[in-house]
Amino acid sequence: MRFLIGIDDTDNIDSQGTGHLARDLGMELQKHPGVRLLEITRHQLLVSPSIAYTSHNSSACLVVDAEAGDRSTIELDCRSYLLHYSAAGADAGMAMAEFTRVPRDVVDWGNRAKREVLDRRSALELARSTNIAAAGLTGDGGGVIGALAALGLRTGGADGRFLWLPGLRELSGVYTLTQLLDRCSFGRVETMRGRTPRFEDCIDVGDWVRPILRSGTSVLLVEENPDHERSDWRVLEKSRIKQLSE
Repeated sequence: MRFLIGIDDTDNIDSQGTGHLARDLGMELQKHPGVRLLEITRHQLLVSPSIAYTSHNSSACLVVDAEAGDRSTIELDCRSYLLHYSAAGADAGMAMAEFTRVPRDVVDWGNRAKREVLDRRSALELARSTNIAAAGLTGDGGGVIGALAALGLRTGGADGRFLWLPGLRELSGVYTLTQLLDRCSFGRVETMRGRTPRFEDCIDVGDWVRPILRSGTSVLLVEENPDHERSDWRVLEKSRIKQLSE
């Protein structure tokens, strides 16, 4: 069974960001027998003077595979981990649900969080009415707003980019498409127009590889490389990926 775990507002200006803590949390959860981290996505929320945030106002969503009976243990471990490791002054929050049981109202909440100022009480009321475990854990608990939004945006399947997939962060340099897919199971590798490289084509992934979330899967976007001596293709530049995933 797959579970979604949303976290937000775990950092301060001097600490590592929420994405870093999400990866650490995922590694911690995998210490339990039968629990496997599948992916982590980053979701950009509204940046507004009315919202307290550290630098970018982004939340993270972990997807883990576990037995149904492990749900309570995973939730308690997440709460404990965030209480212990969230930075001083952070307003950390979390939300957790079965992947297939996130309703449309929560997807709508995620989309609203990208364009509206929302409040903690409404987040908790929505979570309660949809049987989603959610809590504000430190500070004023405002992070539960973004945590719930992360669940909705990941379920919607068309927002954000991947911070972690098995093998993703070890990628660097040039690979054939076959080699690349052996090292990291991307859902698709294609251009903005949907063209897919041949399996024997060489792709330069550089040293910052971040597939985006589209149609519910990971999509690594590439373009033809003008420097054909190095590779046939290259991943889109960092600024373009950020633009497309925020």
